[in-house]
Amino acid sequence: MGRIMGIDYGMKKCGIAVTDPQQIIVSPLRTVKTSSMLSFLKIYFAEEPVDKMIFGYPTHKDGKPTYVVDLIEEFKIKLLKQFPEMKVDFQNENFTSLQAKEIMIQSGLSKKQRQDKSRIDKISAVLILQRYLNHI
Repeated sequence: MGRIMGIDYGMKKCGIAVTDPQQIIVSPLRTVKTSSMLSFLKIYFAEEPVDKMIFGYPTHKDGKPTYVVDLIEEFKIKLLKQFPEMKVDFQNENFTSLQAKEIMIQSGLSKKQRQDKSRIDKISAVLILQRYLNHI
């Protein structure tokens, strides 16, 4: 069994989280520049089996998709050209950034540490993947 990967896809950077090989525990992996995502994934997939990728699906408060959804769909097409066997799914990501900030406050991180956007992106990816796993 391979891992499941969660992605908090952004215009500049993507937060990445993965499960353990048994698909039980979710851990933050890293933040990668969006322009380098395919290169990073090629290397990661060569080292670790991944069964499925879960992208956060950003929507407005009224439920309509944000402009980022078009970018995610474009990336998904490129991804599936490189990895045609990869399973891809989506998970609502509403309020994950706010939750990530709250988690950082509760964990006692300093204000400077909480301002690190890459940390927020990784925690958001963890939250996206945890939500997904609770739904399947």
